[in-house]
Amino acid sequence: MLKQIFIGDAFAQVSEVAATPAAPENSFTSFIPLVLIFAIFYFLIVRPQSKKMKEHQALINNLKIGNKVITSGGIVGVVKDLFPQDNQVEVEIAEGVRVKILKNYVSDLVSPEAKEVKKDKKDKK
Repeated sequence: MLKQIFIGDAFAQVSEVAATPAAPENSFTSFIPLVLIFAIFYFLIVRPQSKKMKEHQALINNLKIGNKVITSGGIVGVVKDLFPQDNQVEVEIAEGVRVKILKNYVSDLVSPEAKEVKKDKKDKK
């Protein structure tokens, strides 16, 4: 009698859903959101970043003596000499004060001609 009160009989039930194997189209439909997430990631992050890197590389390759530049540290100066073998630029930041910096640390051009060139390039695209 005590056995019937505390321990009930366990009956195994098999549902029809568990007995049938999963359909292959379910695995394909679960893969579609991953493809969409990758596409959105590519167009919102990867593509604009690579475009920005190409523009910065073009800016570095077209540096000339006399260009007024801004470094990534925020220093404004005029390019006085180029050292292509060392990938460096000599920038005059004050009268008689010259510093050598790596070309990669030049972030932008200040001169009005440079801004016009940038606008012309954007208009052509």
